[in-house]
Amino acid sequence: MAASLPMELCSAAARTGTPAPSGRSSAARPNRRRATVRCAATVPAPMGEKTEYRDGPLERAFMGLFARKMEKYATKRKQNPPESEKKEEKAVWDWDYESFVDVSRRVMVGRTRAQQQEAVREVLLSMLPPGAPEQFRKLFPPTRWACEFNAALTVPFFHWLVGPSEVIEVEVDGVKQRSGVLIKKCRYLENSGCVGMCVNMCKIPTQDFFTNEFGLPLTMNPNFEDMSCEMIYGQVPPPLEEDPVSKQACYPNLCSMSTPSAPVCPKLQ
Repeated sequence: MAASLPMELCSAAARTGTPAPSGRSSAARPNRRRATVRCAATVPAPMGEKTEYRDGPLERAFMGLFARKMEKYATKRKQNPPESEKKEEKAVWDWDYESFVDVSRRVMVGRTRAQQQEAVREVLLSMLPPGAPEQFRKLFPPTRWACEFNAALTVPFFHWLVGPSEVIEVEVDGVKQRSGVLIKKCRYLENSGCVGMCVNMCKIPTQDFFTNEFGLPLTMNPNFEDMSCEMIYGQVPPPLEEDPVSKQACYPNLCSMSTPSAPVCPKLQ
């Protein structure tokens, strides 16, 4: 059964005028764009193409758990939701990634940068049992082993959120260690297309949570040229005003909330 399969990753290259994968003639609908889907285990689509994921029940459950927590802070939709969503509360496995990103986007509406980051912090805390940060500090003091162990855990446990990644060697305080994670093409950034969401809803809150709540420094360095991201466990993050992301402009062709004329994404100010 397809629903029981693990998450499968595919890259879809949209093509105009090419036949559909099923072999049906393009004459029936000449103005529709076709997509040739290339399935792979660990490789996302190149920049400019959209990666398609086939999520299983476990991945959808994670999306649903996070999205339901975030709904508490999200603004309500102005338009009526689809009939399929007009029930009191969706089950956790009924969520998909697009719905998860939509909730994230609605959390941003009407909030300052600091308020957005605080909302994410509250969501993360609500996902943990009481006393979890204190226990984490005892189990994982900021040692090289703890940094490398958490980097290794990040790859499988956050695949549903950020897509394919791998552990890499990085240098922390002059010491080389395998406490880095290279996210090959961030699923969250690719689907949102929003610099502000990347920084305010992911990078800064995650850095802050690990560094200040868990006591394990973490720095995240998104690359807005190819949508990759480098996570470095053990490295203290710089203040936002000293971080290169604070000067990043919008994706004018990708983000529905973008301000193309602004030299810096307004959500970062």
